[in-house]
Amino acid sequence: QVQLVESGGGLVQPGGSLTLSCTASRNIFRINTMNWYRQAPGKERELVASVTNAGSTNYADSVKDRFTISRDSAKNTVFLRMNSLKPEDTAVYYCNLHIMGSGWYDYWGQGTQVTVSS
Repeated sequence: QVQLVESGGGLVQPGGSLTLSCTASRNIFRINTMNWYRQAPGKERELVASVTNAGSTNYADSVKDRFTISRDSAKNTVFLRMNSLKPEDTAVYYCNLHIMGSGWYDYWGQGTQVTVSS
């Protein structure tokens, strides 16, 4: 069992930057991917960025070149650095751990609100 705790959300002006963090309650040893999803009101949850235990990253086209995902294995933490924020980035951002067990399992953070507005 793993708990994920998110922090770093808030209000930022267009063009600004914000960094989200997500810390797991235990060390992650198994094959895994840590992901950031987001969900805006009335819209489906979408995958924003992911990073594997090996360090490979992927990004949604809408955020590529603006957002950077990274992880600190020693701290069991994943980060999402968001630059050049746009109003359309406004959403609740969720941390996700997709991890190998007997099958694949998913754990979710509580969500953190990011609002981009003047």
